[in-house]
Amino acid sequence: MQVQHILKSKADDGVVTVAPGTALKDAAKILAERRIGTVVVSEDGETALGILSERDIVRCLAQKGAACLDEGVEVYMTRELQTCGRFDAGDEVLARMTEGRFRHMPVIEDGKMIGLITIGDTVKARLSELSMEKDALEGMITNNW
Repeated sequence: MQVQHILKSKADDGVVTVAPGTALKDAAKILAERRIGTVVVSEDGETALGILSERDIVRCLAQKGAACLDEGVEVYMTRELQTCGRFDAGDEVLARMTEGRFRHMPVIEDGKMIGLITIGDTVKARLSELSMEKDALEGMITNNW
């Protein structure tokens, strides 16, 4: 299964972005209100500069306390983004997320974000694929030819 199939299966294909300079507390509020684990930091909503996750906020709080919540997201975002493309294999993306210990990956095409997939999205797609394969194999085995 390719990343494009995973994107099509998502209920919401939008990418939530915040601009550099957004206060960490405002980004945290967006995460809580939207019930999501990450926001992409972008000046134009199309080009990813970095990604800020719940984990980044927790690390900031552990290191500096509540004072860091007034700082900009760009201070704490992950700048070295791991990205994928529309035609990348879902299994390869899942392996990269697992090995890298991160849960969100922007999907980039021609330098612009076209979506965001999560490790949950990829696992769900893989389980669906395995279920279809199982059903097909069971059908072949039990078919009375």
